Amino acid sequence: MKKLLITGVLLVFFSSCKKEKVSKEPMVYQPSEMAALMNRMYEENAKIKQQILNGETPENFPEEYLKIHTATLTDPSDRTSQFRQYSDLYLNNLRDIFETPKDSLKLEFNEVINSCIACHQTTCIGPIPRIRKLLIR
Repeated sequence: MKKLLITGVLLVFFSSCKKEKVSKEPMVYQPSEMAALMNRMYEENAKIKQQILNGETPENFPEEYLKIHTATLTDPSDRTSQFRQYSDLYLNNLRDIFETPKDSLKLEFNEVINSCIACHQTTCIGPIPRIRKLLIR
């Protein structure tokens, strides 16, 4: 009887110790639509900065940026009226670059970048050091 009890306990013990298969596939980060859009905005603003530093005038407003109002956010609760106001400010400042005389481009471009920083100070502060690198000093 004692052997039967020990066998039963061991059977229960070993059957409850199933090894779960752990995937060895690395998790790949999938940015939200907004994160991907903002990365493209950063790259485009870096190009615009270089154009201004080269004495060139940027020519075409990137219409894709209008998606800032509809792109899926990483955290949907971040789409507030304040976010909308900052988005509009950014877009208006960016439009000004394409209508500004050459001698005011640096100032106008920095206004664009400062509107990015102001928005990020309210919600997602992580990218601020990277964004500051876009400022023309």
